[in-house]
Amino acid sequence: MKTSFKTTVNSSYDFHFDENQIEQLDIVPQSSSEYHVLENKTSYKAEVVYENFNKKKYAIAINGNVYDVAISDALDLLISDLGMEVTAEKKENDLKAPMPGLIVAINVEVGQEVKENDGLLVLEAMKMENTLVSPKDGVIKSIAVANGDRVEKNTILIELEG
Repeated sequence: MKTSFKTTVNSSYDFHFDENQIEQLDIVPQSSSEYHVLENKTSYKAEVVYENFNKKKYAIAINGNVYDVAISDALDLLISDLGMEVTAEKKENDLKAPMPGLIVAINVEVGQEVKENDGLLVLEAMKMENTLVSPKDGVIKSIAVANGDRVEKNTILIELEG
């Protein structure tokens, strides 16, 4: 079964994709947030200018025009089809590694106050640097990793309180 996704652009335009279509895209990373995309013999410069991994919301600049993008995966689509909504926002106290990788920078210290979406640390995975952000406002309770540590998916990296 193919995993399907729906993206909503600027709260107005819906696009549906499956895994195969995504894998067939001709995308070359230029940096941790910039990409070169080739589609139907047309070249595009894409840059991720804002990301909220937990809420699956992004702002993407394509050739200088910024678009707000929300991504829905198969579970999100099923919940929507069933007419259910998540009423309470997820109160995550732990920042976990979304994939295996190498810790290349820790941008916070224990006791520091952070706001939702503040960059907490940088995880290098598949030769790309990914800034992991705070899932909520809070205070850094503990940091379980150090620069240079290799981590596996779902490893707790930082614990928040508040």
